[in-house]
Amino acid sequence: MSADRDFAYGAAAGFLGDLLLGDPRRGHPVAAFGRAAGAVEQVLWRDHRGWGALHTAVCAGGAAGAAALASALVRRSAAGRAGSVALTAAATWAVLGGTSLGREARAVGGALEAGDIEVARERLPHLCGRDPQALDADGIARAVVESVAENTSDAVVGALVWGALGGVPGLVAFRAVNTLDAMVGHKSARHRRYGWASARLDDVFGWPGARLTAVLAVVAGDAPAGAVRAWRSDAAKHPSPNAGPVEAAFAGALGVRLGGTLSYAGRVEHRPVLNADGRDVRVKDIERAVRLSRRVSGLALGVAVVAGVARLRSRRAS
Repeated sequence: MSADRDFAYGAAAGFLGDLLLGDPRRGHPVAAFGRAAGAVEQVLWRDHRGWGALHTAVCAGGAAGAAALASALVRRSAAGRAGSVALTAAATWAVLGGTSLGREARAVGGALEAGDIEVARERLPHLCGRDPQALDADGIARAVVESVAENTSDAVVGALVWGALGGVPGLVAFRAVNTLDAMVGHKSARHRRYGWASARLDDVFGWPGARLTAVLAVVAGDAPAGAVRAWRSDAAKHPSPNAGPVEAAFAGALGVRLGGTLSYAGRVEHRPVLNADGRDVRVKDIERAVRLSRRVSGLALGVAVVAGVARLRSRRAS
């Protein structure tokens, strides 16, 4: 078995593991990383960008370094290529979150379909940081669709892209950076300066996955022309350089309007509308968004495997 097949088999096995098992309820490696990063923050925190940059370097660099060391040790061990496939599969499964994303989205959608808006509000924080009490049923449905779109890139496609580029260290580095952004990259009083480096690094790491997600939403969606039109006209209006292309492409592919007025912990934001020619989001669009996310994720796996094989063959030939 050649090295290019190691990555292909490992990535496919890890993707299948996420599809069948989802995230474990206890003992998830990403949660363990989050606890470690939180402990580092308690030691390093200062209201200063430099200390925040050090926090990012220690946590993300440490995770990527450990993954690189593990990869090297496994390749040189008696397990050889079988061990390399197993490590790639385990890392891929650990960093992907597509199944849990769809499960949480459907849980909110099911509550809305049953007319139980209070349960839907209780479940919404599992997906995003919106203030659920400020949302009616249609507002919750829109929040879920937007979260499914953005997290298709963050929880699946982006990780696969970096796995194709950097193997196991790439997978781990992407998830570490994305987790740090979720922990300290927001604009709270505590993290406005300290989390600046994590937020900017996440923008860099998320850039290729977001564009690939948008491309695949065009390919996999029901309205390719609408997805392209919304992406081209509206993506740059979004305050996030990576969420903009993804949400705009999903909006066009689904034929709905996204964006508008949002509320985060009492802070109101007025964001531009994406795909203004679309209709309002309805509860049934949650399931459509989840299905589109699944199709995009499957295509992303294929792209990552082909790209990873090409990278490894190019390295071997040089």
